Amino acid sequence: MTRSEKEQLVKELSDAFNEANCVVICDFKGMSVKEMEGFRKIGFEAGLGARVVKNTLAEIAFKNAGIEGVELRETNMAIWGEDPIATAKAVAKYAKENDKFVIKGGVIEKEPVDAAKIIEYSKLAGREELLGMLLSVWTAPLRNMVCGLDNLAKKKEEEAA
Repeated sequence: MTRSEKEQLVKELSDAFNEANCVVICDFKGMSVKEMEGFRKIGFEAGLGARVVKNTLAEIAFKNAGIEGVELRETNMAIWGEDPIATAKAVAKYAKENDKFVIKGGVIEKEPVDAAKIIEYSKLAGREELLGMLLSVWTAPLRNMVCGLDNLAKKKEEEAA
């Protein structure tokens, strides 16, 4: 890789890390190309970016994005996305399916976190689930009123019969 290619890669990663609300660092040692492509497919469907990157280039990209304290050792894949919960869910799901894919840590909202924090985020309700809960709460009074009117109408019919 030439110097200009490295500079272009660092720029792309810096922009991606700066825009992302979540970056997860995973170890992929021992995975086959087919397994790696399997994760990339899942990541693409979830709207995530993923890249195997050299540690020195990733460290420069993190520094350029204003993120300090991320430790990178051995082989690393960086996975990033806008929604921290959706990103953590996708990564944790794949890590559960493939024991060679190990979550090392990452960054959430520009703060370094460990693997346990990423797993915690993966267990939270996602955006769609939260919207469903909110809709249920908003419609509950109307639902109760409709049920009450229906029961009143049935009672009136029984009394008239």
